[in-house]
Amino acid sequence: MTTVLISCGEPSGDLYAGALVEQLRRREPNLRALGFGGDRLRAAGAELVGDYRGLTVTGLVEALRVLPTSFAMLRRLTRAARETRPDVLVVIDFPDFNFRLAGAVRRLGIPVVYYIPPQVWAWRSGRMRTLQRLADRILVIFPFEPEIYRQAGAAVTFVGHPLVDMARPELPRDVFLGSLDLSPSAPVVGLLPGSRPNEVREMLGRLLAATPFIASSVPGAQYLLARAPNLPDDLFDPARRGPHPVTIVEGRADDVLASCDVVITASGTATVQAAIHECPMVIVYRVAPLTYALGRRLLHVDTFGMVNLVAGERVAPELIQDAFTPEAVAHEAVRLLTDAGLRARTVTALRSVKEKLGGGGATGRAADAVLEVARSAASVR
Repeated sequence: MTTVLISCGEPSGDLYAGALVEQLRRREPNLRALGFGGDRLRAAGAELVGDYRGLTVTGLVEALRVLPTSFAMLRRLTRAARETRPDVLVVIDFPDFNFRLAGAVRRLGIPVVYYIPPQVWAWRSGRMRTLQRLADRILVIFPFEPEIYRQAGAAVTFVGHPLVDMARPELPRDVFLGSLDLSPSAPVVGLLPGSRPNEVREMLGRLLAATPFIASSVPGAQYLLARAPNLPDDLFDPARRGPHPVTIVEGRADDVLASCDVVITASGTATVQAAIHECPMVIVYRVAPLTYALGRRLLHVDTFGMVNLVAGERVAPELIQDAFTPEAVAHEAVRLLTDAGLRARTVTALRSVKEKLGGGGATGRAADAVLEVARSAASVR
């Protein structure tokens, strides 16, 4: 029986981890999975050694606050690896934690697969050497990544983006909006303030402050907020008393994205998700000033949004740090709502991005690679 230890550490990673375990079990029904994740990983049948909630933050400064808890979780997972002797460790993104875990587990003689590695080509490029040393196989999801890793001498496989299969609305647009008492014939603006508590705290207020400016140019606009699961309820109190009515929907990001005419989204996985739905977007982001000042020096690309990186051009406007103001957000959103030519060009560009992400079956290809590494290691034990 194959045993797989998995570590993901945040909502998007938990989504991919759960899907990966499902695919692994299709290939090996008796496979045992255990690890560090959340509800998606648990629902797929994995035994949770630890829950990521409380450890997920963005930014160099913010991460310092969770260091004691992170090290305790690291020790717990290393102990689980020592006791269960898994055939392979699969780590998903979450590099500051997973690099340490991969090093500790590899010293036990257990092979490591890094599925969805950190964006070492974008910033902190020195981590490429660490990644090469830690991972027996690197599974990448963006089309421009394989060549970067091959040039660095890493064992890399392009599997495609798992969201190509996963990003599916549950309901048709008219039905979904109707269930929320929203009009399908009026413009719908989506607000996606991020999946981490500190992201929501930094960004939601500015998104809400943009709604009066949008309303002044598009009076009939409706506002739909996609709330990521497992976030404290009080984070969204500002939306309940905002300047315009905002409908909050939890855990239904694909329905929101498939129903909106434009979305204002935190930079991250949601930009790829929006591209798959061909939904024009305004990309925003803000972190603590010190975090930004430190991180900006380490950045090697001139754009933040993954959808723009995949496109090779700026197909979605980006408003980062001080540029992220309510007035600027509204200006870009209104352009996408009212300029038919711009909107058509944007949708065409997003369709091209979706095509570059690879066909369906990415998670299955990742599962095949994980089992290949596990079986290869088992054969030489």
